[in-house]
Formats: sequence, C-alpha cells, structure tokens
Amino acid sequence: MPPKKPISPEGSSEGSQGIYQLKVTLRDSDPPIWRRFEVSHDLTLRKLHNLLQVVMGWENEHLYDFYKGRERLSKSLMLFQAASRARSKFIYLYDMGDSWEHEIVVEKILKDREGKSHPVCLEGRRACPPEDCGGIYGYDEMLDALKDPKHPDREHWLEWIGDDFDAEAFDLDAVNRRLKRYKL
Repeated sequence: MPPKKPISPEGSSEGSQGIYQLKVTLRDSDPPIWRRFEVSHDLTLRKLHNLLQVVMGWENEHLYDFYKGRERLSKSLMLFQAASRARSKFIYLYDMGDSWEHEIVVEKILKDREGKSHPVCLEGRRACPPEDCGGIYGYDEMLDALKDPKHPDREHWLEWIGDDFDAEAFDLDAVNRRLKRYKL
C-alpha cells in the first residue's frame, strides 16, 4: 500500500510534499535583507527556526515564534502544515525585545530530486544585523552612525561591532558550509 500524502490544515494535500523553496525577508529592511533557500516539506517549525538562524546569520540567543495572521503557530507543526501551497506566507518573529520580523514566502514546491541534499541556500542579499542592536530601527541608526565620521555615536558602534562589519556582505558559500554541518 503506498504511503499516504500528508494532509494540510486546509484539507489539501495538493503539492504539499517535496522540497519547499522559501524566501525569507527581514521586514522593514531597506534595502531588503533576504535569503532564498530549499528545505524538505516535513521540517518542523522548530527545526525551521534553527535553519533560519543559520541562513540569516543570527546567533540563536533569543526567543522566537511563528505567526499566520494573528494566530501563533505551534513549533511542532511541519512546514507543509503551516504553508501547504506556493505563495503561502507566514511570519517568523525572532527576539521579542528587538522584534526582528521576517516574512517567509513559499515561492515554489518542487519534486524531491535524487542526490540533491537539503537544506541549501540558493542566494541572498546583505548582511544580517548584529544581535541586540535595537531592532531594525536601531540597526538603521547604527548604520547611519558608522557612515558619518562626525556622528556622536560612531565610536560607540565601532567599539561594539568592530570596523570590519560590512552591511552589504553576504557569503553564500559560508552559509552553505554552515548548513552542511547542521544536523536535522
């Protein structure tokens, strides 16, 4: 007897199995900070959190939640249960103090391909903000201070983050090396 297809909360199993191509974007970042990556449909949201920490570059130092609309999603839900169709969206909130909100979009649901390992990051733009810098608005203020040699807070930020921080940097190979070491 063939295995049953998983059923989503919406009652549809159409397209819910396979590889999910996701795009995660840090809300209110301008220009956008985002990553595109592939994961298995049966990943729990708890494990997705751990992968988001890797692909975004966070350090897993804070609490998190997932939301669809106003409903908080259980971390034991599988990805296909949280988002069963392409173009489904939900929110990943990391660090309740700084409130880093990420929009996650299911761009595509692909057939599982033999020999291709998952998870894998496909592309992304811009560096992840450092932990505890005050949320997206604190991060913007930090970047403004770093750009202006006469800004009164520039030395504070340089001392805190170092002078080698590059807000435009994104190293795809480094992210994929970290993902290979990640144990699901």
